[in-house]
Amino acid sequence: MRIIRSARKTISIEIRPDGEVWVRAPRRASRASIDLFLETHQDWVRRHQAKALARARLEGDITPLTEEELAELAAQAKKVLPERVRHYAPLIGVTCGRITIRSQRTRWGSCSSKGNLNFNCLLMLAPPEVQDSVVVHELCHRKEMNHSERFYAEVLRVFPEYHRWHGWLKENGRALLRRLPE
Repeated sequence: MRIIRSARKTISIEIRPDGEVWVRAPRRASRASIDLFLETHQDWVRRHQAKALARARLEGDITPLTEEELAELAAQAKKVLPERVRHYAPLIGVTCGRITIRSQRTRWGSCSSKGNLNFNCLLMLAPPEVQDSVVVHELCHRKEMNHSERFYAEVLRVFPEYHRWHGWLKENGRALLRRLPE
């Protein structure tokens, strides 16, 4: 833990990318008041330290995938993702056309106006719940080709944990995309 004193009026906690805790405190704050503040916020500190350390581990492995590893991920995705589509499509009440697996730099999935679905093979590096969140998102575009309230209501009806796993992808997706070969 590092304590940084300044002319500020309140105590704040910052979790650094390496998980280190930085406390910013007024110059006159006693060590006891800082310790008490930390104690009352210990659950928040632990939660955010765990996130920071997980992100550091994930981002630490930015070794580009070999063409062979990428092909392996694509083969795995060709088995797993169509199975997830078959599971969720009836729950949503839709069908789809062709399912294509790619290694894209900017998208995790897409749905064409013809009902064809595309998925990024790098989803195989994410937790299964993240894969499901992307599958449900794209299938719901079969009902709503937009990101309206009705669209998200349908997504959440079928996959109530959507925001949690979409958040995981927002936090960690960039590190996964950096694994693509140049």
